[in-house]
Amino acid sequence: MIVDVGTGDGTAVIRGARRSPTTLHIGIDSDATSMRDASRRAVRSVAKGGVPNALFVVAAAETLPVELRERADVVTVTLPWGSLLRGLLGPSEDVVAQVRALLRAGGRLELLLSTSDRDQGLPVLDDAAWLRLAECYRELGLVLCEVRPATAAD
Repeated sequence: MIVDVGTGDGTAVIRGARRSPTTLHIGIDSDATSMRDASRRAVRSVAKGGVPNALFVVAAAETLPVELRERADVVTVTLPWGSLLRGLLGPSEDVVAQVRALLRAGGRLELLLSTSDRDQGLPVLDDAAWLRLAECYRELGLVLCEVRPATAAD
């Protein structure tokens, strides 16, 4: 199972579900309206482009569904903003612990993060910031494996 937290419009969830039809893909976002079109497309018949292995859940990162705990092989967070971005970069123990709780043993958390001028109060994503975050994440049971600039493929 792959869980995408901060799903946005759900396009990545639909795309991933089509790429790997035997894997359940779950998109989670606190804004139901942003996922509306993707969830409508997902429930169509397969002949009309539906994706039966895509599911959408409305929930905030601070209160993720307990039913999903320790079930995900991969949890992705792609270009979050607002409280989710602040929670991951703060880092907020509550937010990171909620996201981490989705992972089964040996699972992987993939973050694609970016900050801009509008994200006041957040650290600049330099080497020192990553070292600090790596230590905080390690204390919460996560190991930072790679830090690199994003590519067009990402």
